[in-house]
Amino acid sequence: MLQPKRLLSIDVLRAINMFFMIFVNDLSGVSHVPQWIDHVKGWEDGMHFADTIFPLFLFIAGLSIPLAIGRRLEKANFGEIAGYILLRSFALIVMGFFHVNMEEYSSQALLPHAVWELLLTASFFLIWLDYPETMAKAKRYGLMGLGIAILIILGILYKGNAEEGTGTRWLEPSWWGILGLIGWAYLVCAGTYLLVKGNFAWLVVALVALVIVNLISHGDVFLVFKDKIYRLSIWVIKDGSCAALMMFGVVVSLLYSKIIAKGSYKWLWPTFTALGAALIVLGFIVRPYTHGISKIHSTPSWIYLCTGIGVLLFELIIFLVDVKGKQDWFKIIKPAGTSTLTCYLIPYLLVGLMSLVHFRYPEFLDEGTGGIIRSFAISFIVILITGVLEKKRIRLKI
Repeated sequence: MLQPKRLLSIDVLRAINMFFMIFVNDLSGVSHVPQWIDHVKGWEDGMHFADTIFPLFLFIAGLSIPLAIGRRLEKANFGEIAGYILLRSFALIVMGFFHVNMEEYSSQALLPHAVWELLLTASFFLIWLDYPETMAKAKRYGLMGLGIAILIILGILYKGNAEEGTGTRWLEPSWWGILGLIGWAYLVCAGTYLLVKGNFAWLVVALVALVIVNLISHGDVFLVFKDKIYRLSIWVIKDGSCAALMMFGVVVSLLYSKIIAKGSYKWLWPTFTALGAALIVLGFIVRPYTHGISKIHSTPSWIYLCTGIGVLLFELIIFLVDVKGKQDWFKIIKPAGTSTLTCYLIPYLLVGLMSLVHFRYPEFLDEGTGGIIRSFAISFIVILITGVLEKKRIRLKI
């Protein structure tokens, strides 16, 4: 199926999502914020605003796969596209792996935490920067090699806090981090898209399979082996939650293309409204049988609710941007939708620099309304920096 080269609505939706991802990440350091904004605790059955941001990012990433891989299917062979998918997934997984370990960085390590964080982020830029084609290959590969060398040295020097509370440990995987989870989900979804060459029916089958895995993982279904009880968890996809969220985006994107291929939006509005509403209703239906609504435990109810919200938001942005041409309404945050990974990493540079110079916010910006205003401001500042870098062609290419 032929895909349009780019959908402005997806860029805008991604920019909005990225703005609020920076916002909720910064807000995690603010006390006394309204409960409805902050994350729900791991033992609670429910969902607040912050619990929708990451799943919507996965959904939006899925929306982009048919566009990105679809273009490549028109001009590249299977091996080239597979290599692109593998390299992109590997980059995200590596970054996520290091970020997770940074959370447990030990004060006993040789380098101060702030220095390690700054060098780590710099190495990511050096390795995965979108270097201009006019740059000499020797210079490009030299800078990439420098980045790899820094990353290796940081890995060798790393010391993390041991789980027991005493001593230190070396780098080890745990939950892979935000970027790592995106990388694994992308590997599954983009890889599946490539294998079935964008066939809508087979992608729906793949989505159903992921949904079933997630339902079994969180339902009262157990596997008993040698008197031990196990929940279903499959290598790479685990409980299927992240891949399912992204695959929902893939299927919805293809559905969008099928509808507008007929030359009219008239069937889009009832279709997407019904789909979004049905997913939200389904989320509440399965809630009592699959351990409630929980982002921490990635339950089916959480997946369906967030996906339903994603479909309805996508419909709204399609109307505003693709139909009514109101993309200028979102111009101020546009770089967050076109240089998303760059935007995601810039806060690590800012936090590292502030920590290095022992900068502290005034007390009124660390709690309540003042803290919320601060987090909004930080989001705008990060996107502004991203825009300046984008104009100078400094952006990550993955």
